[in-house]
Amino acid sequence: MNQDLTTDKSSLPNSVSFWQAVSFWLKLGFISFGGPAGQIAIMHEELVVRRRWISEKRFLHALNYCMVLPGPEAQQLATYIGWLMHKTRGGIVAGTLFVLPSLFILIALSWLYIAFGEVPLIAGLFYGIKPAVTAIVVQAAHRIGSRALKNNALWAIAAASFVAIFALNVPFPFIVVGAALIGFFGGRMAPEIFKVGGGHGTAKESFGVALVDDNTPTPAHAVFRLSRLIQVLAIGALLWIIPMSLLVMRFGWEHTLTQMSWFFTKAALLTFGGAYAVLPYVYQGAVDQFGWATATQMIDGLALGESTPGPLIMVVAFVGFIGGYVKELFGPESLFLAGAVAATVVTWFTFLPSFIFILAGGPFIESTHNDLKFTAPLTAITSAVVGVILNLALFFGYHVLWPQGFSGAFDWPSAVLALAAAVALFKYKRNVIHVIAVSGLIGVVIRLFIV
Repeated sequence: MNQDLTTDKSSLPNSVSFWQAVSFWLKLGFISFGGPAGQIAIMHEELVVRRRWISEKRFLHALNYCMVLPGPEAQQLATYIGWLMHKTRGGIVAGTLFVLPSLFILIALSWLYIAFGEVPLIAGLFYGIKPAVTAIVVQAAHRIGSRALKNNALWAIAAASFVAIFALNVPFPFIVVGAALIGFFGGRMAPEIFKVGGGHGTAKESFGVALVDDNTPTPAHAVFRLSRLIQVLAIGALLWIIPMSLLVMRFGWEHTLTQMSWFFTKAALLTFGGAYAVLPYVYQGAVDQFGWATATQMIDGLALGESTPGPLIMVVAFVGFIGGYVKELFGPESLFLAGAVAATVVTWFTFLPSFIFILAGGPFIESTHNDLKFTAPLTAITSAVVGVILNLALFFGYHVLWPQGFSGAFDWPSAVLALAAAVALFKYKRNVIHVIAVSGLIGVVIRLFIV
């Protein structure tokens, strides 16, 4: 019997040991499909609804913080919750296990891709999974929207966000800043509008008492201390400086590994809005500037990122592997080693800032979860993100249903798969992973025996 799950919602769930948490984070690393929206939906279902490790209000407050950071918000959210429950080691384990399975899987798939070309079995899995991912993103927009959009003003923010990104091509960082400003001033002018952003008042009724509940005092390790902030920043700086210095001393500044490390550090720090915001920057650098991959390879890499567990930004590991492989970093006899090392280096420099942001900023954020002047901007941002997720669903739907564009043929099998996945998720409340697994198997059958 899983002692993390309880059926009596009026009772406090059993405490969760560090190793029980490790087991869950490892499982999450293998099942976290669907990009950030799907991954956040999985974490909400597992941690808020089923296991009740954290209340919805605290979950959304942490999510709001992760949304305004550069980098993968779902991985940062896992790191935040792991840190809140089991201190620094909990955050490091949660964030690392969110990424590690995806890194190993992408290294293997990247090698199959570059060394052997298209593999029919893998192509079939991708074909089936993509429609399911589209339905998952739609479900995430509905799930988050139904809890965050509690009045007409928040609905208006979500609608404006959707129009801005879909019709006007406004960059996501501008949408975040605009929503934050609306929340900042709106929280002072009409505070009653922005007091509902965490879904408070419905969470306990729906899900029961949580281990980290709305009014649970901030644990001692999460209390803000200036000395701890300085310590985290110093250690983070060393974890960047030491490997970068070793690369420069061993290979020189112009070497591919060194340039990858510097380029993806900038990508991690300078790009906001998740994977789709960073992809144009990565494309420009990897394809046009450095020649690490071709345009076709970038598109295929995105398909791999969409169809494997872990953050969608893990497409950078694919870019690293392809770049290391084709550049023959360690000679023609060590192509796989070159690709694997490059993918690992790229992953390190891409995700290191995310850990620093959470471990350094988490204590300050924990001190603000009942302070309206901090929560109102985050409530507005959450509302705006609903519109952005809806745009992402349309983006997925377009590429899945019209793979050659509107001028090409409509993909009826994918449409049927997407509809079936949506029915399974919305009507029958099926587990996300079950839907993905079945869709992937159906995709294999379609590609191998029908299409």
